[in-house]
Amino acid sequence: MAQKLKVLVVGCGHMGISHARAYKVLSNDFEIVGLVSRGEATRQSLNQDLGGGFIQYSDYSAALRDTKPDCVCISTYSETHATYAIEAMEQGAHVFLEKPIADTLEDAERVVACAKKYKRILVIGYILHVHPSWQKFTQLAQGLGKPLVMRMNLNQQSFGVNWTTHKKLLQSTSPIVDCGVHYVDVMCRMTQARPVAISSIGARLTQDISETQINYGCLQVKFSDGSVGWYEAGWGPMMSETAFFIKDVIGPKGSVSIVAKKAASDGNSSNIDSHTSTESILLHHSTLKADGSFENKDELIDVKDEPNHDELCLREQKVFLNAIRTNEDLTAHLTSALDSLRIVLAADQSFREGKTIQL
Repeated sequence: MAQKLKVLVVGCGHMGISHARAYKVLSNDFEIVGLVSRGEATRQSLNQDLGGGFIQYSDYSAALRDTKPDCVCISTYSETHATYAIEAMEQGAHVFLEKPIADTLEDAERVVACAKKYKRILVIGYILHVHPSWQKFTQLAQGLGKPLVMRMNLNQQSFGVNWTTHKKLLQSTSPIVDCGVHYVDVMCRMTQARPVAISSIGARLTQDISETQINYGCLQVKFSDGSVGWYEAGWGPMMSETAFFIKDVIGPKGSVSIVAKKAASDGNSSNIDSHTSTESILLHHSTLKADGSFENKDELIDVKDEPNHDELCLREQKVFLNAIRTNEDLTAHLTSALDSLRIVLAADQSFREGKTIQL
């Protein structure tokens, strides 16, 4: 049996909790050597969730020096991602890093360059990569011909603790950056083409945030093959629960849509499990008969393998483990992560400068 990998868990919020739980499930391969967060309450809560007895730190650098981990799981706010990831890799650790890689493209490129320089495994937490239904959704979209029209959104009616979290996130990122990297990445994989132009709009819908922050945004992206994509995201107690979850792709040969009736009817867009829910996929064929009627009936593809959020994080950590054990070449994975970040940052620039950004 291979030696256990010592893992330092950095960030004890929603994502950190789920990843830490995954390490506990994979206890034959991982040993948690410390929990790190700025807030004492979150560290203690996660410590109890895991059964107690874990060393806790508020100082990330001290935790790295003391524990000397083989790998580090970083689930902190995006402005710390680059600094934390680079420091870990320079000290000999592999890194699992929640998306986005960083809050600037320059910092993201520094992180990827560091991984290459020190030959470290760097996996970015694109959770939809490991979701079987989203893999199927992407595959079906690729069979619709070109160009594609891709319509996606994820609005969250957040309140209480979730709104507090979102307001903290807004200090360093916007919804179309933080959430958009997931869905823009999906668009890139569907088209397998390069983005060429980005435009966006945004709005500040509350005085609870600063005048420079926006809690709603919508982007449009054009690809080199003529495909176009639309993505919308908003956070806050004012957001509508109507049509908050749209995942729809149209091509010359028909369309494919995620039909998440339960997620939509529950009226709970702040529920993190609803963000990846699929339930079923509707495939529509556009071919017509001579009389003008459709040649094929629509297909409703039921999704049996529907992992919840913790299960998806477990699958991500299995990917991380395999990459470390096999020294996997992750060049394509990191290129995709940089491309999706490049698009959403250009969208943010487009809104602030009031112009279309050419890539």
